[in-house]
Amino acid sequence: MPANDATDSSREWVERWLSPPRLGVYLNATGGDHTAALDLYEWNARLGAAFGHDLAHLEVALRNAYDRALTEHLGLSTHWTAAGTQVFAPVLRVRKRGPHGKVTVDINAKSRASLERAIREAGGRKAPPGKVIAQLTFGFWRYLTSAAHEVTLWRPALHHAFPPGTSRPDVDTRVGRLHELRNRVAHHEPLLGIDITARHGDLLHVAALLDPQLRAYIREHSTVADLVAARPVTGR
Repeated sequence: MPANDATDSSREWVERWLSPPRLGVYLNATGGDHTAALDLYEWNARLGAAFGHDLAHLEVALRNAYDRALTEHLGLSTHWTAAGTQVFAPVLRVRKRGPHGKVTVDINAKSRASLERAIREAGGRKAPPGKVIAQLTFGFWRYLTSAAHEVTLWRPALHHAFPPGTSRPDVDTRVGRLHELRNRVAHHEPLLGIDITARHGDLLHVAALLDPQLRAYIREHSTVADLVAARPVTGR
């Protein structure tokens, strides 16, 4: 049976596969047309895979650029991945949170925990830095440009990964939006209400800051724009 054949006899297995709530998103977008809903779901999956392809290229470039900047400009006696407590020393901030009022949090606790987990997954303390870096998630790199790291990471090191005058908040905002979209793609969530063209613009913009040739390469090999243009007509 073709993947987009959603006749009455096939609807039951489609609901078991996707679950009624997940399928319902696409039925709602297609006015209850099961065949059109499955076409739209297939398109969404292809679009997510295409965006993930481009984002994978950017993530590798970003982590390597940050690794070079941290290695060359922090002035550490060892590689920064082995000096986690120095790079991500406890920094306490008071936050307003819930009915219990203000609480004190260590804004570097998650970064230290992520680094420690990456070291374990890479094979332990003797693992080469490159192997540790490969184990770090996009979420780890995403938060290195947050305002909390303006003084400790951006000014002394990370700004060297970009052209002079690059705005940290601009980089952080764009990478943050890409991180949110990456998580949606990773969890196979609908992309129907997201401006994919704008998010792909974020991706290409950050790529150009890292290296204009990288931007050109990603754009040349990307299928995102073609898929956006080929979105199934739903009648809504």
